[in-house]
Amino acid sequence: MGPGLSIGDEAVEDVPDSSPVDARESSLWYKQLTVNAFPGGWAGAPVDSSDPQSPSVYEKYKNCIDASGANPWAPFKSRLDWEFARWAKTRGPGSTAVTELLSIEGVHDALDLSYKNARELSRIIDEELTSGRPAFKREEIVISGEAFDVYFRDIMQCTAALFGDPEFASHLVFAPERHYADADKTTRVYHDMYTGKWWWSTQKILEHQKPGATIIPIIISSDKTQLTLFRNKTAYPVYMTIGNLPKEIRRKPSRRGQILLGYLPTTKLSHISNKAARRRALANLFHACMRHILGPIKVPGVEGTRMVSGDGVVRRGHPIFATYIGDYPEQVLVTGCKTGLCPKGTIPREALGSGTRDCALRDLGHVLDALAAIDEGPVAFTRACEDAGIKPIFHPFWEDLPYVNIFRSITPDILHQLYQGVVKHLLLWLKEVYGPVELDARCRRLPPNHNIRIFSNGITTLSKVTGKEHGDICRFLMALTIGLPPRNLEFGRSMPRLIRTVRALLDFLYLAQYPLQTLKTLEALENARTRFHENKSIFVELGVRSHFNLPKLHSLDHYGDSVQLFGTTDNYNTEHSERLHIDFAKDTYRATNKKDEFPQMTVWLERKEKIERHSAYIQWRLTQAAYPRGLSAPAPPDPILHIKMARHPSAKAVPFSSLVADYGAASFRDALARFVVKWRNPSLTAAQVERSLGSIYFRFRTVPVFHKIKFYNEHAMGYDGSTQALDVVRVRPSRKDKRQHTVPGRFDTVLVNDGTGAAFGVQGYRVGQIRVVFRLPKRATDDLFPGLIDLPEHLAYIEWFTLFSVRPDRDHRMYKISRQLRNDGARIASIIPISNIRRSCHLLPEFGPVVPREWTSSNVLDEARYFFVNCFLDRHTYMTVY
Repeated sequence: MGPGLSIGDEAVEDVPDSSPVDARESSLWYKQLTVNAFPGGWAGAPVDSSDPQSPSVYEKYKNCIDASGANPWAPFKSRLDWEFARWAKTRGPGSTAVTELLSIEGVHDALDLSYKNARELSRIIDEELTSGRPAFKREEIVISGEAFDVYFRDIMQCTAALFGDPEFASHLVFAPERHYADADKTTRVYHDMYTGKWWWSTQKILEHQKPGATIIPIIISSDKTQLTLFRNKTAYPVYMTIGNLPKEIRRKPSRRGQILLGYLPTTKLSHISNKAARRRALANLFHACMRHILGPIKVPGVEGTRMVSGDGVVRRGHPIFATYIGDYPEQVLVTGCKTGLCPKGTIPREALGSGTRDCALRDLGHVLDALAAIDEGPVAFTRACEDAGIKPIFHPFWEDLPYVNIFRSITPDILHQLYQGVVKHLLLWLKEVYGPVELDARCRRLPPNHNIRIFSNGITTLSKVTGKEHGDICRFLMALTIGLPPRNLEFGRSMPRLIRTVRALLDFLYLAQYPLQTLKTLEALENARTRFHENKSIFVELGVRSHFNLPKLHSLDHYGDSVQLFGTTDNYNTEHSERLHIDFAKDTYRATNKKDEFPQMTVWLERKEKIERHSAYIQWRLTQAAYPRGLSAPAPPDPILHIKMARHPSAKAVPFSSLVADYGAASFRDALARFVVKWRNPSLTAAQVERSLGSIYFRFRTVPVFHKIKFYNEHAMGYDGSTQALDVVRVRPSRKDKRQHTVPGRFDTVLVNDGTGAAFGVQGYRVGQIRVVFRLPKRATDDLFPGLIDLPEHLAYIEWFTLFSVRPDRDHRMYKISRQLRNDGARIASIIPISNIRRSCHLLPEFGPVVPREWTSSNVLDEARYFFVNCFLDRHTYMTVY
């Protein structure tokens, strides 16, 4: 039995506030956090600092391939020689194509390359470049007397490669921390793995046994993937990374923070006719391979080993298996539990959908005792495993790994559990309740937006729906249910509970993906889960479901605990490992001759890694040459502006008459005159402004017009590791395409700050539809604003919607607005600086019980009377608009 069975049982010092909390309250988002380091100062401490005179990793690499130091492209002759080699090995052309290209008379001589064909290029890469990562090995695993090939790398060398990569030296984290939202340290904050309770608890155990430990959390993920559409070729890759790297690096393949650890056998053991025996044999094969791959970390995990980071500092590293990332079948296979049950807890199958959270983790001690009964004979072993609630597996790979509780290490899976699980089920239930006709009719008539995908053929007929498509549907799912009566029932019956159920699941989906969590957001997550279970019985009453005992639905119960243990869900989302299949399986397979592919795939991958490593080295080499010692590199570029406009207008000179006729800016002249008067004298009242309009004369008749605005929205939480999200607003009239078909005009809606709006909430904001984005000519600016400076460069003509109400609807929790009209029915419009626009805004029309068939996506903003502000447009909108 391995040590440390109580890992993760860190004392909870944060007591949730029992008062009702809105998860998107502005006080929850933090620009700065209060950090509490692990006490003692020994955790993650160096045991040996680097000698300033000793060569760095890249300098050692340089000495190996270019002793003279004169050629930065060595072992290639020139930059062109290197660039062609990198293109040939990373951009997809096969070896035959490269060889044929270089065989064309004059090509090789014109390019002056150091190789004449793909074989010579491969020889240079194999013999003269190194990747810093271990080579693959092939070994045979024997199960039931049959041998299977497994291709894998030494996991300790892979760990050392990631830990010692110079590209990661400034990003590594060596010790756990507790982060708080306030100086009083009352609100705990979770984001990266090192802020979770697992690392802190494990560090506490190690510090008690061997002070000065540097934990290296090993994160493993695996999943079978299809290599071909025909012939049923599959691969079973296993990936690894380390929790010392920030999650922003781990989830980007281009940063090379993930390593392909091996390819497992993909046999189906079809020769075993008994299905139960076949499943047991497959499980034993998987665990035998994984035990062989992960076995080398067993002793270093307890005793520690010398680990050198990219800056040359030596620490005593303890590689410890932390989490396993996989979909439900993978989780069942890893834990050894039975299909249809929770892979983490002991809740009965008939109680999976109860929502009671009465699901204690499986007793690891009991499970290990059952596994130890294998020495007592097959009958006793099978009975012991049955009593422990697991399958009779011969020494699962995690059995004797130190400080590991596999039932705690299984993490939530946003892609398969939520998007491909719960959301998939919800769509099927809604289709049964409402029928496909009206659901699809609503999908086709949604207003366009940069983040909205219009399903022109509806959503009920889609097959093989991807996780991304399910995510696209979630952005407008509420619009499909509001006001739509269940078929075969009277209008209005059961609608509120249906809407509350859909809203609860959408809330859970968006809250679960927050890149920064506090106890308040986790409380809101639990509140959303509870609301779903309180209202889900409506589907039973409507005859859609008879029970909710679905493992993927039950998995919602474990999200909050996993966040507190291992950080937010973007630390372990299978969406990231799914993306790795392209680089490490599919592209790799395409580079082979499709016969005995795995040896070729491993060689191709090793060569690609060498090219990538050499590319990073060359970049370092050129930087060193440009900025030798004593000189510093230039400061980082300025942050991206919130609004970015094209340098040149889309139309250079649009007449006022065209603005009215083509763009729909019916009162453009009056609105521009009001803007001029108000800008000249901001203190004027509305009545004074109206009286001053007669003094404004325009000596120009055209303005340059822009058809697009780009917004870069900073993350709502102010999280330093997050990137800015692109948002686009389009403002263009109808036009003819190349086939002379009419393309309808598009005038997007936006969220405008009236000058009092804060970072969160809708107070101080209004919704408007942009009709024109323009810039005043230089001569007009001098004429209309003599002596004034700091004039806005770009202006927008906006038609307004009504103000936000004090509170949203009680069921779907969205704000209802309509067009703001004058007494004569004309739309109220004005001109504002585009700097007042915060971002795009999407409106969901109030369709009523039956969608008017004359409505289309291009005219629904003009035809519909009432709208709901869509808070599910994207994560930024969800966090800020409430």
